[in-house]
Amino acid sequence: MKLLTEQFARADVSLRELQTRADRAGGTRLPRTTCADMLAGRRFPKKAVMVAFLQGCRVPDHQLPAWERAWERVRVNQMPSGSTEDRSVESSNGAPLAVQVMTAPGNTGTARAAGRRRRRAVLLTAVLVPTAAVTLSALIAQRVTPQRGPSEGVPDHIVGLAHIVSDDGRAFPRGGSSRFTVTVDPANAGVQLIRRLDVGVGLQHATITVNGASAAKWRPLLQDSIYKWRNQIVTLPPNLTTGRRSLTIVNTCVSSSGFNEFLYTVRHKVNGVWSTADTVDIGRHHTASEATHDYRIVGEDWADTQTFAYPPRKEDWSVQ
Repeated sequence: MKLLTEQFARADVSLRELQTRADRAGGTRLPRTTCADMLAGRRFPKKAVMVAFLQGCRVPDHQLPAWERAWERVRVNQMPSGSTEDRSVESSNGAPLAVQVMTAPGNTGTARAAGRRRRRAVLLTAVLVPTAAVTLSALIAQRVTPQRGPSEGVPDHIVGLAHIVSDDGRAFPRGGSSRFTVTVDPANAGVQLIRRLDVGVGLQHATITVNGASAAKWRPLLQDSIYKWRNQIVTLPPNLTTGRRSLTIVNTCVSSSGFNEFLYTVRHKVNGVWSTADTVDIGRHHTASEATHDYRIVGEDWADTQTFAYPPRKEDWSVQ
């Protein structure tokens, strides 16, 4: 399982040492063979085994509930709905093995029928265990995987814990900049610039100019390593936007953490009503939008696609 393997790699510890740590803790045991099979995706672990493994890898206690909730969700979704005949059974070390056929008293059946049922059970387990392992990894990635770089995310088909979005974008370091031109109604009484960003990179700070005049700043936001998408809103001074049909925006990074951008939405206020005036989609897969808006970037140090989650509550998606 990918996420457990990553935790194991970060811990830089042997399976023997994990087993020793678990024994010293006095809780759930971690036989080396069990851990090896779990990391290889050959068996779906019991929750207690997974928690003991993570504790052995020194995963912080405050992250464990997220892993447990993801495990529970996968366990419920991946187990067969079953009949009165089919139940999951476990080996002596807790690993799911197959679906055992429960025969009612007085109806033993034939050895041939029992053999067919056992073969079907083994086949079912061979399908369920790898699938559950992959899904668990994806759910856990959404909840607890720390951001190591600007290209790590979760599959966009995993939904339920939060709103998942895939988008491509670009980034640049301190001293770098991006530039683009947008269209607004000259009758506007104000313009808002809304940027989709990855707050897995915290404290991004940049200055904004409009047609060469200092206009506003992208203020630093705290890092969020779980829900990484945000829409940050900046209101531009009306004296720089009213009466103008075209606005050339330049963002210049002034923070050591760098600056990333995926999508810009431009809203204008006309006759007292806010509406969308323009959008600029950034990234290698949106070069047509970039060309239309004369997008340019100076000092680019990253360009890729991210798949992240917005916070569960929609009102938390946008920040000033």
